[in-house]
Amino acid sequence: MELKLNSENFDDEVIKSSEPVLVDFYADWCGPCKMMAPVIEELADELQGKAKVGKVNVDENQDLAMEYNVMSIPTLVIFKDGEEYKRLVGVRDKSELLNELK
Repeated sequence: MELKLNSENFDDEVIKSSEPVLVDFYADWCGPCKMMAPVIEELADELQGKAKVGKVNVDENQDLAMEYNVMSIPTLVIFKDGEEYKRLVGVRDKSELLNELK
């Protein structure tokens, strides 16, 4: 299951993580975000112990969306060693996300 990320746990779960982290910036009202939801959930299950997968609701965490310059959703950001490694905007294929996390 994916992590529910917010301002309180983002540093501990993402920035200080020793594993790569895929963060899905989304909103409940966003159609493409809803299309990505099952893919994100599958990745979270498949990557357990290898990488973390989390979601940030941009409506509830506008500070994080602003801090990471999220201009459109879904925005998927991969963090490695606390730094942004890759940013993907829009609906993406599961295999593409898996390749980026390796």
